[in-house]
Amino acid sequence: MNLKYCFLLLFCFAFILKSFSQETPSEDYKHLSNPQTWTYLQTMKVIDSLDKANPVSYWSKQNKFSADISEVTYTNWSAGGSNSISFLFNVDIKRTYERKNIRWQNEFIALYGLHAEKGRKLRKTDDQLELNSTFGYRTSEFSGWFYSAKMNLKSQFDRGFNYPDRENSISSFMAPGYLFSGIGAEYGRDSDKFTLYISPSTIKTTFVYDQRLANEGAFGVNPAVYDIHGNMIRKGRSSKTEFGILVTNEYNTEIAKNIDFSNRLSLYTDYLNDFGNIDVDWKVEFNFKVNSFVAAKIVSHLKYDNNTKTKEFDDFGEEIIRGAKVQWKQQLGLGIVIDI
Repeated sequence: MNLKYCFLLLFCFAFILKSFSQETPSEDYKHLSNPQTWTYLQTMKVIDSLDKANPVSYWSKQNKFSADISEVTYTNWSAGGSNSISFLFNVDIKRTYERKNIRWQNEFIALYGLHAEKGRKLRKTDDQLELNSTFGYRTSEFSGWFYSAKMNLKSQFDRGFNYPDRENSISSFMAPGYLFSGIGAEYGRDSDKFTLYISPSTIKTTFVYDQRLANEGAFGVNPAVYDIHGNMIRKGRSSKTEFGILVTNEYNTEIAKNIDFSNRLSLYTDYLNDFGNIDVDWKVEFNFKVNSFVAAKIVSHLKYDNNTKTKEFDDFGEEIIRGAKVQWKQQLGLGIVIDI
């Protein structure tokens, strides 16, 4: 894991949230008096004291931290078994600035899981790093549509392996990394519950900052070029840029008492390369609240990316590159949740 880049990214995001987390506009007190009194109060610097005593903030925040732990131990168990323990840590931080016709939404998501089993080395079970930022402007306070600019960055913290092979990693920090940036329109009168973003002008950049993987042409980048003797003429490209259409949707609701439902869907297709072949990122989550600190959840995460090819080996041990396949992850957990 390249920790210095991870910590730098986290520090920059935390600094931005802290810097813009509060605002105290004096103009909000202007309606309390006539113009003459207002001028007098400004002169006497009374407004400054009112601001300090009654700060007004246009920022809303959510800090959610959770830890799921699963443990199995055996002592003289006749059916047999292996002692194991699993950890899954999740961080979800949101900051939203909303004033009149302007709305700026920011989100940081981090997910990391480990599994330890007797007789085996530590294994990674989950790994996600995501930053979202959407700035929107609407022409009327009565409209639910915003002209929006959106940025989405996705990657992971640590190297990933196709176990039991621990020698050759199949992914790492920013290998791959996906950056979506574009402009479009977003509907979301109540953005905490429902948003729909449509952008016909989105740039998707795929990063592969692992030269070995880049040389292999992993995740759709141009691979290295070799001569007839196997000597490398040109290294593999570390990035790939596409231009296409992005549609995202987020829906959150309480379907029953203490049962929350969340749906996130992202669809993208490139104009120039195989238009109509859609990249899918779809996450469905059920959260069951036991009490203020304990919750259970069921998560289904489905992905399809035409640039992520699969590998197989034939009977002679030769590697064969196959087409992309649907990726699916299912999670069931019970753990501690802290919502600030």
